[in-house]
Amino acid sequence: MIMKRLFASIITLLATLPMLSQGWPENYPGVMLQGFYWDGYADAQWSRLEKQVDNLATTFDLLWLPQSANCGGQSMGYDDLYWFPGHYDSSFGTEEELKSLIATFKEKGIGTIADVVINHRKNVSNWVDFPKETYNGVTYELKSTDICANDDGGKTKTWATQNGYSLSSNNDTGEGWDGMRDLDHKSENVQANVKAYLKMLLEYFGYVGFRYDMVKGYSGSYTKLYNEYSGPQFSVGECWDSSNTIKNWIEATGKTSAAFDFQFRYTVRNAINKNDWTYLGKQNESNWPLVSDKYSSGSYRQYAVTFVENHDTEYRSATAQQDPIRKDTLAANAYLLAMPGTPCVFLKHWQAYKQEIANMVAVRKAVGITNMSTPTNIASEKNYYAVQVAGSDGKELLCVVGKDAATYTPNSNAWKKVISGYHYVYYVQGIEPNDITLPELKQDEQPQDGVYNGVPSFCTINEGEICAFFEAPTTWGSQIFTWAWMNGGDGKDYVGTNWPGVAATLIGTADNGNKVFKWVSAKATAPDNIIFSGGGNKTADLSFTNTGYYTKDGCQDVVTTDIQEVRWQMSDGRSEMYDLQGRRIGYQSSSVKPQKGLYIINGKKVVIN
Repeated sequence: MIMKRLFASIITLLATLPMLSQGWPENYPGVMLQGFYWDGYADAQWSRLEKQVDNLATTFDLLWLPQSANCGGQSMGYDDLYWFPGHYDSSFGTEEELKSLIATFKEKGIGTIADVVINHRKNVSNWVDFPKETYNGVTYELKSTDICANDDGGKTKTWATQNGYSLSSNNDTGEGWDGMRDLDHKSENVQANVKAYLKMLLEYFGYVGFRYDMVKGYSGSYTKLYNEYSGPQFSVGECWDSSNTIKNWIEATGKTSAAFDFQFRYTVRNAINKNDWTYLGKQNESNWPLVSDKYSSGSYRQYAVTFVENHDTEYRSATAQQDPIRKDTLAANAYLLAMPGTPCVFLKHWQAYKQEIANMVAVRKAVGITNMSTPTNIASEKNYYAVQVAGSDGKELLCVVGKDAATYTPNSNAWKKVISGYHYVYYVQGIEPNDITLPELKQDEQPQDGVYNGVPSFCTINEGEICAFFEAPTTWGSQIFTWAWMNGGDGKDYVGTNWPGVAATLIGTADNGNKVFKWVSAKATAPDNIIFSGGGNKTADLSFTNTGYYTKDGCQDVVTTDIQEVRWQMSDGRSEMYDLQGRRIGYQSSSVKPQKGLYIINGKKVVIN
């Protein structure tokens, strides 16, 4: 009896302690979406993301949001100023809108991941002061003595001494950054502030986990300290470095955190940029991806969050091009979503290929692939790469990507093709394709800012013309440029000149006062992608739809003068099909008949009945 009581007391005690962070669950089948991109303020609005919850819930289990507190002006959140409630009206919406988004997504089975910036912090009015905030009756404030002694190469200490302030006596425990004040995580006050901040994100807002920014800026032991205190379900760090450095950081956290698999991203980039798909099976310089069997026998797969693009690698502007993958992003995502690790899809890629990415994830989950599944290279040639990934209960997925992916023939009749698209094919065995339910996405809400009011009547096309129309916001100026490119080949520009491309022709003014421009291709074949820019602004990378009518938010309609009514039939060629929002939904050559409705095939509106 005494032993039973003792055992019961131990269980009760354990239940009252903070949940020890597990870093990232083993055998986790989920997929994450990065719900923002650089300067993507409109698309990452809390209210706008919330309205897309039904579509997102078909595919994603986690949504990574930008740092959500007020930063003292328009900001992507990485110059963090405030941490606690009462200061959460940010560039992405209000505090109440954020709480509503998180609650709505939770109801639909999606957990939200907070972007946590604690390496550095912005000051209020001078070099070393921080805001004073009160939460749950406790006042939190960082002091000048919470700044690393060697911050900004000693410049901060020089200024502080000259102005009567003191810094910490401790140097930085990681890499320095001179953009803002580096925090001394040895400080008990810093630790108390960070612990309260993280606990608040989980308990007050309802986040399920953290994405730690710039973790090389302080020792991984502090991530361990903070995770063990707050107990997130998910934790992932941005350790942008070699695989060995990432591994050492994961170990330093006591495996309380996963990390982004940067080397996975670089192998995909290498394959695409070099037009050689064998690079998927090679090291990036001297680094194997964390998910590779050739790196520690795959023992770090559980802690690998894979990706092919993010806000730091994407194309931002002509002067800040970063390191983007400019072509074959659809094949890149097909490979990403077939492989082990926890895939993180980039918002721009989801916007461009919603249905195809949703289908890929549906196949992944039906086969039972998790973050710890085992991949096996089956074929590696310059023009294609094939990888087999073991799922659950004897099910397998064969992913083939590359220019000649469609010509590759699996070496067993057991493989059955389930989905395919531009430069990718998925085959399965151990499960019938008809037993895999592909999601039916709803039409996303249209922008509420009055930009789009329909296609003006003066938008006309000539026979055989390859063209596009762009309705430019009034703030974009009176001259709009067009840049276009192909997915295949070397990915160079399509319009025959340097960025920003060629000038589009002003053809009229829409009812809402926006100017409408027309671009006509000088080539006989259409590009795959297009960008419009003007006045220092630009659209995202947009999938090209011939005769498409675009706003800054993408293709809204197609200019045409006739509607063709046909019964569904297989075609000999690969006629791409789009819905009226410009989303590629497949090919007329597909064996799967689409739902009845209005589609765009070869630039014409077609009714499928």
